[in-house]
Amino acid sequence: MKKILTIIFLSAALQLHAQKFEGLALTPPMGWNSWNTFNTKISEDLVKHTADIMVSSGMKDAGYVYLVLDDGWMSKERDNNGNLVADPEKFPHGMKAVADYVHSKGLKFGLYNCAGTLTCAGYPGTRGYEYQDARLYASWDIDYLKFDWCNTDGINAKEAYTTMSKALKTAGRPIVFSLCEWGTNKPWEWAAPVGHLWRTTGDITAQFDSLRNEGTWVSNGTMWIVDMQVGLQKYAGPGHWNDPDMLEVGNGMKPSEDRAHFSMWCMLAAPLMAGNDITKMSQASRDILTNKDAVTIDQDPLGVEGFRYTAANGLEVWAKPLSNNNWAICFLNRSSSPQKINFDWQKENIYDSVSKQQFNASASYKIFDVWSKKNLGNTSSPLSAEVPSHDVLMVKLSR
Repeated sequence: MKKILTIIFLSAALQLHAQKFEGLALTPPMGWNSWNTFNTKISEDLVKHTADIMVSSGMKDAGYVYLVLDDGWMSKERDNNGNLVADPEKFPHGMKAVADYVHSKGLKFGLYNCAGTLTCAGYPGTRGYEYQDARLYASWDIDYLKFDWCNTDGINAKEAYTTMSKALKTAGRPIVFSLCEWGTNKPWEWAAPVGHLWRTTGDITAQFDSLRNEGTWVSNGTMWIVDMQVGLQKYAGPGHWNDPDMLEVGNGMKPSEDRAHFSMWCMLAAPLMAGNDITKMSQASRDILTNKDAVTIDQDPLGVEGFRYTAANGLEVWAKPLSNNNWAICFLNRSSSPQKINFDWQKENIYDSVSKQQFNASASYKIFDVWSKKNLGNTSSPLSAEVPSHDVLMVKLSR
């Protein structure tokens, strides 16, 4: 009996001190985040209206379930007990009431804070308050925490994120933990036991293939971020994802560029966090974000991140192994001119070193165009097509 009790005690102790909640984010999280469009200009009314539209627009049905408030939701000071306080002007009924409304729509609710002493916008950070803040989030029924990396001089990233992860686990409510550390300390090498996703780059901007000067730093166009993902494939999988930042679909790029951006995030098994104003969303943006066949590639339960197979003259071929021995192939045209392709499947040797999945060149896969919704024959014959500038031809191969 003593031995049994000892085993039970040790098991409980290990569970208590485990870092993150297991069983969450088994496919890349999908949702909406306020930052790209609204920055700190957020409110209770915005949350409720956005939640309503997430449901009525079909985004919830497409898989977008997390509504995440980014920086600026809290007051500039903690209360007399050291607790964070929702800004009473922006959120007059408090954050628990907001979470309850989001949950009433069948959605999940997320908040933002920072590993440093202050958030990026100058609100109270979490350094020194990890366990207190985690208990507060649990009491508000929060489902997702985005944890940033501003004002962190002298702080060790692995230690800071591990502490917050343990605090969330101790608080007892399963919360998806998103490490927004910008890739500075290579979180892909250490964060799998700590969080469910981690940023691999600095901030994104709504530009296709360039950088944007932000004064003291630069933000990255979508294709620059794609380049930064090369070599990180082996670190991603169910419950632990590389995060190339939120989506810029609907934020000013051309429809073809939005389509290419979204396609590549799906190929990368990236979290799909919309960052547009969905209350004013165009039909073109809606069609991209809710394309069931593209989303299915992102959400494939095998959980393997795609890889760049070839690249020449601005035309890249990306491959993503899918469950049931299927494949997704994306022809990405980054050049300023249309590119013709003549892809002879029977001469290609497409092999994924992570899943050990091999494209069977001698087999006949059916080819389905994800965006035109057309069947393009099978792989017994070469695929001939023209890919417009800053656009993609994205196909699913199935047997």
